[in-house]
Amino acid sequence: MTAKNERRVITVTVKVRAPLQRVWDFFTGPLHIIHWNNASDDWQTSYAENDLRSGGSFLSRMEARDGSEGFDFSGKYSEVIPLKEIAYTLDDGRGVRVSFRETAGGTLITESFMAEDENSAELQRTGWQAILDNFRKYVEGYGPREMMHFEITIENTPENVFRIMLDDVAYREWTTPFNPTSHYSGSWKKGEKILFLGTDADGKTGGMICRIRENIPGKFLSIESLWEIIGGIEAPRDGKNSAWSGALENYSFKPAGINTLLSVDTDVPEEMKSYIADAWPKALEKLKSLCE
Repeated sequence: MTAKNERRVITVTVKVRAPLQRVWDFFTGPLHIIHWNNASDDWQTSYAENDLRSGGSFLSRMEARDGSEGFDFSGKYSEVIPLKEIAYTLDDGRGVRVSFRETAGGTLITESFMAEDENSAELQRTGWQAILDNFRKYVEGYGPREMMHFEITIENTPENVFRIMLDDVAYREWTTPFNPTSHYSGSWKKGEKILFLGTDADGKTGGMICRIRENIPGKFLSIESLWEIIGGIEAPRDGKNSAWSGALENYSFKPAGINTLLSVDTDVPEEMKSYIADAWPKALEKLKSLCE
């Protein structure tokens, strides 16, 4: 077994066709990290925290999509130079350094990490490279979507706000700004399918079939859009039928004294921005009234 101070350093790289600032933001933002931080489609990062400063800690909860296994990828930063370099030590003592450099037509990311002893160097290189390649695909494919942010302070505890928000009767009330007949069918349990439904102008059922990606009561909820229901009919399940497919809607509940700061961050297609920007503040005010 290789001694800790003699561990091999493995380096992987990727060039992303995007400006440096965008690459940095997508690489370090927790709500972006949960989109791309997986080496294959049967894995996901369901939750992430990132205190991006020297001495700050980070955590990504990496799990098989079927829930069969998972682990925390976590550690502490030793150096953070914005838009240039990040260095951190994993909880197992291994060091990692990531650099960002503007190049012609994009940004070059170079990631060097100490190998662990359990898996072969080639397997580790392949896994880390796959995650970087997935990051490139995510950044370059984000395209017409935008992550929109909404927040509100509610005079109640995070646990109570979380509970009330998901209650069937309350949900039908606070989501009326999106559709007067808005309701859900299914389970809020992590990994389960849930349908968000409403009646369209023609009297037919429309909505979205989703999956609960993460559910940490009183702290975090993540919903992944899968495919649409249009005119009462489920759209083809090829994962590419809708600008919403793969979009995440994330709710964060943070204590603010005796109150709760509720933040909503959602991926929104370009053509829906105006509608979403109008509806979400109204919906949050209704939820606030129900909770208080």
